[in-house]
Amino acid sequence: MAAELTEMGVPRMASRVFACILADDAGELTAAEVGERLHVSPAAVSGAVRYLAQIGLISRERKPGSRRERYRVEGDRWYQLFAQRGPSIRRVQRTLDAGVGLLGADTPAGRRIGETSEFFAFLDEENSRLEQRWWEYVKRRDEARAAGE
Repeated sequence: MAAELTEMGVPRMASRVFACILADDAGELTAAEVGERLHVSPAAVSGAVRYLAQIGLISRERKPGSRRERYRVEGDRWYQLFAQRGPSIRRVQRTLDAGVGLLGADTPAGRRIGETSEFFAFLDEENSRLEQRWWEYVKRRDEARAAGE
């Protein structure tokens, strides 16, 4: 998993830290536990968890009475990331549309930006459909599990 994330552009240490937390049965570890498992320094873990929290792949939490932060990967983290993209996609599309207006729809740059805007409109529409299909899938999966299949 770490290698795949690195290939997708996630920094190597952040990829390793994410994979380490993801593979933990509880889905949560302290920085010291991550460092121990990966044989890396606390500074390397600190930078990686800061990056992962910033892009939304992990969350930070403290147990009541504890001074140590725990880093957690939620089971539905990927869904949450995709679901949160709608407003960003729409903002980019509006910005692109404004660019087409400034450059003119019949200029080479305007056409190129317009096509990019169309892609973002398509992405927004498909993202909504994908989300709906996901919840239908989860419902069927949960019903099958409840039925003992």
